[in-house]
Amino acid sequence: MDKDKIIAGFIGAGGIARSHAYSLNALRYYYNDVPDIELYAVCSSRKESRDSFSRLYGFRHSFDLAEFVADEKINTVFVLGPNKVHFEHLKAALGMQAVKRIYLEKPVCSGIEEEEAIRMLAAAYPDVRIQVGFQYLYSSSVREALRLWKSGVFGRALHFDVKYYHSDYLKKEYRDKRQNRLTPAPDGGAMADLGSHIISMIMAFLGEELEITGALQSGSFQDVPGGSDLYSSISLYDKQTGAVGSLSASRISSGTADDIIFEVYAEKGALRYSSSTADYFEYYTDETGTWNRKMVGSNYKPVTSFPSGHVPPGWLRAMVHAHYVFLTGSNSEVIVPDITHGLAVQKYIRETARHLEIFRKSRNNP
Repeated sequence: MDKDKIIAGFIGAGGIARSHAYSLNALRYYYNDVPDIELYAVCSSRKESRDSFSRLYGFRHSFDLAEFVADEKINTVFVLGPNKVHFEHLKAALGMQAVKRIYLEKPVCSGIEEEEAIRMLAAAYPDVRIQVGFQYLYSSSVREALRLWKSGVFGRALHFDVKYYHSDYLKKEYRDKRQNRLTPAPDGGAMADLGSHIISMIMAFLGEELEITGALQSGSFQDVPGGSDLYSSISLYDKQTGAVGSLSASRISSGTADDIIFEVYAEKGALRYSSSTADYFEYYTDETGTWNRKMVGSNYKPVTSFPSGHVPPGWLRAMVHAHYVFLTGSNSEVIVPDITHGLAVQKYIRETARHLEIFRKSRNNP
């Protein structure tokens, strides 16, 4: 377990950066064995933004990117800027003198050239630990469901259905504030932003031998580029088991609010999870002939008394635990989304963009 003092630097000062600042500050309340953490520096392209962030959340320095990269004290970097600059900032962080670990928000990059470059960079810096921000993998119910699935009790997978829906982009004022997320896939769009999380989840359960056989998209507004998917779905085939299924991501589903629904059916049973009831998952086995509800709550390892294990978990609680794993190198997890996992997800995002382009062309040229 790493015990050296964390000298943390943020590249990015937007909404997700606030969540990371919160998580770092909250760690000491949940866990007794976290290292000392110093919120040292924050940088972003706008001086007023980084100055305000630094002042509000207790960072010692507000840097531009050149000043940030030149600093010789920062040993832990959080890459939290817009999707299109994740690769640029990852590359800059890897070249910093003292850096030992990098937390990279998803998606890891925007194109195949950047994917290849990241593989080369990761090989060139093997001693720098890179963890990718798929925090839903740290939801206690998802982790416990994955452990049960890995036990083999359900047998071979047969089919699956995974969804991640919300509705905010139906509102023009919301779209206006998030133009940088409305860029064409694979840089932007629902599948890159939301779908990457559930691609990560299905890969955790079934592995990385999945093949996209087709994709669809819908939803259009005059202020949204045609190549940016507001709703998209992909059909997947698991080469290892022969299982097939669908995965869909939506920003325009009325009545939803960050709803994840995960279902997988197998030869000897089935398993399902919904983020709307995040304190449990359900499973069925042919042996019992009944659906069972597994109450999980905030059952994280190591177990702590704040909060108690039966308290329902939330989105931020999973992120706090992701930071614990990142900073301590904890080996208690079934899977930790490293850069290899992040690149595997990115491959599917890129392939989805290609299939969506084929769909759009067929729709416009019947």
